[in-house]
Amino acid sequence: MLKTGIYIILWSLLLTVTLVSCQDSVEDTIEFTEPVEEVNYKLPKIDLSNWKVTLPIGNPTEVLPPEILDYATNKTLRPFMYNDSIEGAIVFYTYPAASTANSTYSRTELRELMNPEDKGKTNWTFTDGAYMKGTLAMSDISKDDEGDYHRAIIMQIHGRLTDEQRDLIGAKDNNAPPILKIYWTNGAVRVKTKVLKDLDDSYEELLHTDAWGDDDGFTFSELVGFGKFTLEVKVSEGRMEVVLNGKESVVYDDIHIQKWGVFDNYFKAGNYLISHDQDAFSKVNYYELEVEHE
Repeated sequence: MLKTGIYIILWSLLLTVTLVSCQDSVEDTIEFTEPVEEVNYKLPKIDLSNWKVTLPIGNPTEVLPPEILDYATNKTLRPFMYNDSIEGAIVFYTYPAASTANSTYSRTELRELMNPEDKGKTNWTFTDGAYMKGTLAMSDISKDDEGDYHRAIIMQIHGRLTDEQRDLIGAKDNNAPPILKIYWTNGAVRVKTKVLKDLDDSYEELLHTDAWGDDDGFTFSELVGFGKFTLEVKVSEGRMEVVLNGKESVVYDDIHIQKWGVFDNYFKAGNYLISHDQDAFSKVNYYELEVEHE
């Protein structure tokens, strides 16, 4: 009986120690467990109802509304145009591959469609007036053999011949030059526009692409690097203005812009990589994009 009592006492003590030890272990675990942070997912503020996108694949490949509206799940689009839900942006990714008929460079780039049903035949003139605003950032881009970043066009205004103008000059298509190209170049924003080579050209002569040359260009003083920035493009009769971050602007209101008024136009935005290097690539984030017409 004595031995049995001793065993019972020892067993009780052992059980008490074990329970206390387990409790301490649980408390220690609770004390040192880090809380899980809640992740807030964001979506870009971009309505794609009036845009189509050109991809660096196929001949090349274009995706129009309504298919472009499902870009997040579209198997063709997903490698080149996808959401960064942490940044709240659409990422436009491209590399040297397929190009359009009037270029040798590749792009993942949006093209404005005022009327998606006619696939780009309805456009606007400077007299009509137009406005585009985008908030974007260069997310990543490759470097050349000399260690400089490659360039990419991030916004454009492209000219277009009407069918009547095309037939008048015997052109094979409706292509006209781009009156505006905005580049990301080594962390700076650079603007290029067109100038008429001969101001005495007739109406018919100035419709030809080779009637127009490149200006010297303008580089904004503020470096944007890989940070987020905002661009505004304001167009009215005989005038074009580009504004960076609401602070610095460049205005074109000379005879060349006035002569340009004969053309139809459309906006472009995205990632147009200016490189043929084998390993070149670029990723441009667009957070916001809006277009207005008077």
